[in-house]
Amino acid sequence: MKPNRGRTGRRRKKKEISAVNKSLEGQYIQLRKWLKERGFQDNQLRPAHFSDTGRGLMTTRLLQPGELIISLPESCLLTTGIVLLSYLGKYIKGWRPPISPLLALCTFLITERYAGDQSPWKPYLDVLPTAYDCPVYWEPELVNYLPEPIKERAKEQQRAVRELYSSALPFFSSLQSLFSESTENVLHYDAVRWAWCTVNTRTVYMKHAQRDCFSAEQDVYALAPYLDLLNHSPGVQVEAAFSQERRCYEIRTKVQYKKYDQVFICYGHHDNQRLLLEYGFIAAGNPHQSVYVTRDVILQNVSSADKQLQKKWSLLKENGFLE
Repeated sequence: MKPNRGRTGRRRKKKEISAVNKSLEGQYIQLRKWLKERGFQDNQLRPAHFSDTGRGLMTTRLLQPGELIISLPESCLLTTGIVLLSYLGKYIKGWRPPISPLLALCTFLITERYAGDQSPWKPYLDVLPTAYDCPVYWEPELVNYLPEPIKERAKEQQRAVRELYSSALPFFSSLQSLFSESTENVLHYDAVRWAWCTVNTRTVYMKHAQRDCFSAEQDVYALAPYLDLLNHSPGVQVEAAFSQERRCYEIRTKVQYKKYDQVFICYGHHDNQRLLLEYGFIAAGNPHQSVYVTRDVILQNVSSADKQLQKKWSLLKENGFLE
């Protein structure tokens, strides 16, 4: 399985986009069977490999604006509620100070992956990337090639994941009884980095009630198997939300798709810096693209003899262009 590439729509000129249906591959057969057992019914989307984006979902029929693309039952979603009902629940509820909802999900992903065939989430885990393209995976030499504003953000991301891991070590130690004594360390940094990227790049927004067993950090995560195969394109419009009435996470398209087209969603009006940091890709022709300019770059390209410099500088600051 390739790393997390192909999460965005990229247009290639003078080259026809081809798609190869992947729905008959073993891992996708098992995933769809697993989802069906949990109440998911879908006959219009199929996993496919596209020449311009890599893995994605294509439609098997014409889709009109306003139509439901996908409706994923709550029983298919992986949330902190599922984690608390699992073997990890008693450890989380008894731990002080409380851990974050993010750490709870990361820990569950790692321990379920370790469980292998014994995990009820195996069909989903098998289709997840084994590595990601987010800056947290980059070597320092590569990070140093980035322009200054995004370089600092990339380093912040790397520090944040290392701090998450370091702060979780006492909690991880409390889980040692879950693993065989002969087992090497399961909850190591690389595993946490993988789990963090899985949550960060693949969750949909779903607000949950605050629980005393978690820290004050907002619990807005839900991993959505199959739905998360949908790639991002900045030009599409969708409506996405959890339906309290139907107890499903639903996405409706606002644009038309022809039969066998790749179906896209939009992660938000993000510029390429945000996309690279959060998801590990950039979008060609991104209408939301921005250029980040540092104070030093501005000073290098203006004359110190400019009598209006101070006034211009104040205007930039007042309008938030120096942040």
